[in-house]
Amino acid sequence: MSEINVFNAVSGFHETLAFKQQLEQTGTDFSERHGQVKTLIDQLHPKRLQLQVKDILTETATTKTIRFVATSTKQLPAFQAGQYINLFVNINGVNTARPYAIASMPLELDFYDITVKKADGGFVSHYLVDQLQVGQIIESSGPMGNFYHNPLFHGHELVFLAGGSGSVPARSMLRDILTKNLTYDFHLIYVNSFEDDVIYANELRQLTKEFPNFKLTEFVTRPSDLYQGTRGRLSLERLQNLLGESRQQMFYICGPTPFNENCLKLLTEIGIPKRRIRVEANGAPKHPETQLGWPQSISLDQIVTITVKGKGHYQSRVGEPLLNSLERNGFFVENACRSGECSLCRVKLLSGKVFNPQEAHLRKSEQQFGWIYSCVAFPVTDIEVQI
Repeated sequence: MSEINVFNAVSGFHETLAFKQQLEQTGTDFSERHGQVKTLIDQLHPKRLQLQVKDILTETATTKTIRFVATSTKQLPAFQAGQYINLFVNINGVNTARPYAIASMPLELDFYDITVKKADGGFVSHYLVDQLQVGQIIESSGPMGNFYHNPLFHGHELVFLAGGSGSVPARSMLRDILTKNLTYDFHLIYVNSFEDDVIYANELRQLTKEFPNFKLTEFVTRPSDLYQGTRGRLSLERLQNLLGESRQQMFYICGPTPFNENCLKLLTEIGIPKRRIRVEANGAPKHPETQLGWPQSISLDQIVTITVKGKGHYQSRVGEPLLNSLERNGFFVENACRSGECSLCRVKLLSGKVFNPQEAHLRKSEQQFGWIYSCVAFPVTDIEVQI
């Protein structure tokens, strides 16, 4: 890819370059902008946004796309295709939050689309799909996350392995690439349980007819007798046949945790280096007891006491992530990814023991001084924390 094409892919590059050249001619020391820096930073990277539900579109029987607009400004903060916002909600008196990938394109900053699929046993997803109303106000974070295509380092052969609602960031990336007429090859390998669960089915299939650089491969693992497409799971042999001999691809994986783990395993077996694989985190593990280091004598249903220093205590199941139980009992902790990566939800463990799964990307300094990421920490004894 030429240098010109790279710069064309960076939104605002030419405008910024022209402004820089103008400032060089005037010799400004930026004194005329005194006091404006904080305002500009808050516009680009706001801690909180007030969003209003403008429209709700039904995608499948269990999935809806929700369109949000800003309540105070016309244009929302810029984002990279693949990033997410964290929605803060109050459900039956419980203040909680969940991250959702932005489904719309970075060029469409007068709104954000998110697509929500009801999760089995889900709390927030069921609320958003079944109860959210047009006109309702929701608070969110600004765009966050590092799951996006970097045109300088990731190349122009992109393979996205999506499971279920993992197609949401894929859609944003894909539409951004196609709208900008970028010369990338984009292959979406999309796996669903049932044919009626396929999100954006008609849209994606139509795009394959319009754009020769977009390839869609679909798998349905539990199809009906009438299904005419490819049946079964993504296997090593199938993936090797789909990828061919090229080893220049950049891989993106997003879906349920078991799907992500399987795709990562398959790519590793093929010989894809880890530097060419990006995996989007997807919450705390559903079965932490299967991971290395889990205390064998502890069951997920065992009850422990959580003490919040100076604020009270409550009881919780071992199998419930600490952040979830804190929120359920009225204790707020700042959070964003809820997957052990961003570190916003960290609290200090004063006593007792927690299990930190492989999803907890704790720094050595945090481990040394007793910090834990509450979103993926599982208390395996009575504990006391400071928040």
